[in-house]
Amino acid sequence: MDAENVVHTGGCHCKSVRWKVLAPSSVVAWNCNCSDCYMRANTHFVVPADNFELLGDSGKFLTTYTFGTHTAKHTFCKICGITSFYYPRSNPDGVAVSYRCVDPGTLTHVEVRNFDGKNWDSAYSQTGISSFSKVQAEK
Repeated sequence: MDAENVVHTGGCHCKSVRWKVLAPSSVVAWNCNCSDCYMRANTHFVVPADNFELLGDSGKFLTTYTFGTHTAKHTFCKICGITSFYYPRSNPDGVAVSYRCVDPGTLTHVEVRNFDGKNWDSAYSQTGISSFSKVQAEK
C-alpha cells in the first residue's frame, strides 16, 4: 500500500451525505459475508476515525441500524438508502468507507480481501483487520 495519504471525497447516491477521508490512494478493502454486508454487497476500507469527516449538514440525512452485539453502527442515507460508510465492530476506533462511494480520481488501486463475518471471532483474530484503524507513524 502507498505510505502517503491523500484526501478522498465521497458520499451517497443522492449526494445528501458527503464526507472526506484521509487514506492512501491504494487501499485494502474488505469483502465481508456477515448477514448485513453480504446483503448490501458492502466492500469497504477502514481508516482511523480521526481521518474521517462528515461535511456540511450530512448528519441530518443519516440513520443507523444495529443488530447482534450492537457494536457496529450501520449508517445509511435516509433519502437514497446508500451506506457510504459505517462504524465497524472490528474497528470501533475507525470508520469503514465503502470504496465504491469514493468520488472518482483518487483511488489508484483497491486490493479486496475476504472477511468471514459469518465466523466473526475467528476471522477477526486471523485477518489483522483491527490494525487498519490505527494511525501509522510517519517514516
